Amino acid sequence: MSGSETATSGALRQVPTAGMTWIPGGQFRMGSADFYPEEQPVHVVAVDGFWIDTRPVTVAEFRRFVKQTGYLTLAEQTPDPARCPDADQELVVPGSLVFRKTPGPVDLRESGTWWDYAPGACWRHPEGPASNVVRREKHPVTHIAYPDALAYAGWAGKELPTEAEWEYAARGGLDGAVYVWGDDFAPAGQHLANTWHGDFPWQNLALDGYEGTSPVASFPANGYGLYDMTGNVWEWTADYFQLGHQPDRGPDWPSCVPRHPRLTAGETGAFPPDDIPRRVVKGGSYLCAASYCLRYRPAARHGETAGTSTGHLGFRCVLRPMF
Repeated sequence: MSGSETATSGALRQVPTAGMTWIPGGQFRMGSADFYPEEQPVHVVAVDGFWIDTRPVTVAEFRRFVKQTGYLTLAEQTPDPARCPDADQELVVPGSLVFRKTPGPVDLRESGTWWDYAPGACWRHPEGPASNVVRREKHPVTHIAYPDALAYAGWAGKELPTEAEWEYAARGGLDGAVYVWGDDFAPAGQHLANTWHGDFPWQNLALDGYEGTSPVASFPANGYGLYDMTGNVWEWTADYFQLGHQPDRGPDWPSCVPRHPRLTAGETGAFPPDDIPRRVVKGGSYLCAASYCLRYRPAARHGETAGTSTGHLGFRCVLRPMF
């Protein structure tokens, strides 16, 4: 492709900045009938063509945004105590949710045993104030709440993908395949995504070479040339979460995404009631394990309150053509 514009369907689309790939429009079977209930039913969806970031937004990219705008993420802001009267007031301080490996097996129904609200944790300090991202500039940025992702996308002149756009892109042309790369999890013994190996949440064998986040593009791209579409970090989408075609009632099955964090903010950073609408996150993360949260698949999905930030939640952006 050459020049600043290219013709498609009788119209012109602007070629975006480097680091994005064009995904041609088409139809695909969205969802899965073989894993978790929230992925059902499988249905045919049509998607128009769009550009998408080839990688999740990195620490270095997010740092440029913050440097130019002075933006403070939700995790860096002090919550309004009046909006969270039932919370431990010692925790009504800037911070975010951090994963803590347990010393041994635990009840997998109790996610609070491995999620810790860490004062001072944010994108600059992923594990808390004593940590930093000096050697993680090429890792996906984490501790990003939905409004933070929106703010970055607006600054970059982009948007967040819809759930359908994200899943269509993640499949890379392999309609109906279990994984981004096909139906075999580790073809010829090769690990193709950053996931949890071993007994969650206490034993990670790191067979793929990583225990935490990995530098973006550490694993092969999918059929559309996109990296890290599953594993590494969950990614925000623009869509509200629904359980199938029913109103969101909240899933009761296991996930490495925290269901009831001690502090969780709503669409504008306000602390919500339990029934506040949630946004869809896709792709799974380095905390997803086959024995607990097999969500490093394109069909996998979860709902998350917009103000929640965690050490395994990031995003990527899209750009839609102007016809």
